[in-house]
Amino acid sequence: MKHLCHLILYKWSSKVKQRIALSTCFFLSGFCFSSWASRIPTIKTAFNFSEAELGNLLLVMPIASLIGLPISGWMVSKFSSRNPLVLSMVFFGISLFVIGFTSNLIALIIAVAVFSFCMRIINIFMNTQTITLQKKFKRKIIGSFHGIWSAGGLTGVALCTLVLKFNISMVTHMVIVSLFTSIFAIISYFYLLKNDRSTSGNKIKFGKPDPFIFYLGILIFFASVCEGGMFDWSSVYFKDVVGEDIFTLGYFTFMIFMALSRFSSDLVIEKIGMQKSYFLSAILIVLGIATVILLPYFWPALVGFSLIGLGTAAVIPMIFISAGDSKKYSAGMAISIISTYGILGRLLGPPLVGYLAELFSLKLAFLLFLFCGIMLIPFSKKLFKLY
Repeated sequence: MKHLCHLILYKWSSKVKQRIALSTCFFLSGFCFSSWASRIPTIKTAFNFSEAELGNLLLVMPIASLIGLPISGWMVSKFSSRNPLVLSMVFFGISLFVIGFTSNLIALIIAVAVFSFCMRIINIFMNTQTITLQKKFKRKIIGSFHGIWSAGGLTGVALCTLVLKFNISMVTHMVIVSLFTSIFAIISYFYLLKNDRSTSGNKIKFGKPDPFIFYLGILIFFASVCEGGMFDWSSVYFKDVVGEDIFTLGYFTFMIFMALSRFSSDLVIEKIGMQKSYFLSAILIVLGIATVILLPYFWPALVGFSLIGLGTAAVIPMIFISAGDSKKYSAGMAISIISTYGILGRLLGPPLVGYLAELFSLKLAFLLFLFCGIMLIPFSKKLFKLY
């Protein structure tokens, strides 16, 4: 397998091979995540979960990810990124196979926990590789990796749609995903960056938080509330508020424009700079949410979801770019710390929308995303004062 890949790629420079290999990992990560997310209704039916019981299962994910903070910090200090990245990618796929295969609740919980833990490790070491690889290129490339993650997500949803259409079992579906992920993760291993472990800045320092890391953490928290909330509530909004039977259109529109934004974000940042890019992202989120709330009809809602996708997409890639500028921590450790803020955003955002919707309405609950979009402006200004 290795020799065949060498034969195909031998004319390309090492940095191009490394970029392709890392792009493969981003694609597989998005592909696996959407394969899991698209099968949540199937799991709910198979185990006869109530909404509360399904919520308890989903709560396993952020808990497992938060437990992974000290472990991921230790891994950053001990290993280069290539080995834990590919090993986690293989277990990522295997955990999906177990999720699809098992009928035992305890095995399901363990598999979901492993899936979430691996996702944390993958995100840390993939983004550590991007920061190192970026130094080999004159033009910015980090946003394109996150665009490829979104493309992987769309591919996973498309595959699941086909599987459901042809009544293929969940076990077969997850076997396909697991094998595909494991094979291409192993192939990518031979071309990923080697020996990129930092020799300093690998210990978490408790006490007064570092302002630079703190502001990055706050920014990723607000971005994660928006992104995670849209993942979980966009289809519900399209069905219950807009009143459309094909309720996945809102989610797909959001995902497509998120992918387009991430592929173009590197060029936008080069043209207008990162600080103005934060401002542009905030404005797009605010305009999109305002459109969706004030004009909850089919075409205006699609336009609004498009604007939200364009706005939210570039924020997290920009945050990971900035993580490499930390003077206190290595890139890997900085990413590990700020990822915890992101996990909290993903944990708190969707349930908070649900509670607000219960108290008021789903339309008014979407004001939470508008608030988070606005908050990107003052906190990004505080961040750039530290440069």
